[in-house]
Amino acid sequence: MKLGMVGLPNVGKSTLFNALTNAGAESANYPFCTIDKNVGIVSVPDQRLEKLAEIYQPKKFTPATLQFVDIAGLVKGASKGEGLGNRFLADIREMDAIIHVVRCFEDDNIVHVDGSVNPARDIEVINLELIFSDIELLERRIDKTVKLAKGDKKYAADAELLKNLLAHLSDGKPARSFDCSDEERAVILETPLLTAKPVIYAANLSEADFSGDLSAQPHYQAVRQIAEAECAAVFPICAQIESEIAGMSEEDQEMFLSELGLEQSGLNRIIQASYSLLGLISFLTGGSDECRAWTITRGTKAPQAAGKIHTDFEKGFIRAEVISYDDFMACGGSMAAAKEKGLVRMEGKTYEVADGDIITFHFTS
Repeated sequence: MKLGMVGLPNVGKSTLFNALTNAGAESANYPFCTIDKNVGIVSVPDQRLEKLAEIYQPKKFTPATLQFVDIAGLVKGASKGEGLGNRFLADIREMDAIIHVVRCFEDDNIVHVDGSVNPARDIEVINLELIFSDIELLERRIDKTVKLAKGDKKYAADAELLKNLLAHLSDGKPARSFDCSDEERAVILETPLLTAKPVIYAANLSEADFSGDLSAQPHYQAVRQIAEAECAAVFPICAQIESEIAGMSEEDQEMFLSELGLEQSGLNRIIQASYSLLGLISFLTGGSDECRAWTITRGTKAPQAAGKIHTDFEKGFIRAEVISYDDFMACGGSMAAAKEKGLVRMEGKTYEVADGDIITFHFTS
């Protein structure tokens, strides 16, 4: 899964990226420091997988991963090629979801591209550039659909739907907040609209504001209200704190977070928010050769889950031998004991894999 980190120049985007991934992206106090996108891959923490590894002592331990992409800062006019606009928009198009970093901290020593801190304005700048790009794409598709409708009436409903969406975008609203049925959404998503992508707003606060009363923090509240209005997720974060945490040992991290009254790091919170936003879950495979977590979309059937491991598993799928992680651990981590108690099930092609399932796939080659 690719998560694209976007934002105006000097909002703390690259600082946060470095802290989350330890990838060493350049971060400096001037616009367009990030020109080529930076990529960092991080492991998804999963205590269930760690427990499996303790039991099986495998030769290989493979957690699920996320790919963070630090995309060049955008400015007004990007949809017309201003700044690094064309590259910025192309990079976003490749992403599964967007983490929109918004500056919510005051610091006279760090210049703001527009001269002052105003989260609502900053969000509008980026959203409008994405909307302008989407409008251009949508207008071309509407023209094609209208022409098709002249020869085939079934396209008339699609044309009407797309025109309604165009009006929605023209009002400055993102495609993800457009009210429609699942069937209509499928029609819309045939066009790769930037504003249809899921978004998490990361409100980058100062350490003092992050540790204080967020209900009294006007910049954060402005971001929260915008996120609610456009069906996006939001959470507060402090890139400075994350930078400090990144260089600590695991033990020191826990102590530092505890002193701040936090249960987990910003990285773990972003991972959880991303999984929730995209409807992702993990199933597990375990044995002496490898213990591994596999990421799938909630509702995935057993054969398609098997295909994540190898396409031959999906093509020759026979059945899935399944036990939930909790049942497995309740049997002392013994598959033999679980089978004796009848907790290991044989599931067929219609089975929807659940989060935490431990699965052995049976297939024919």
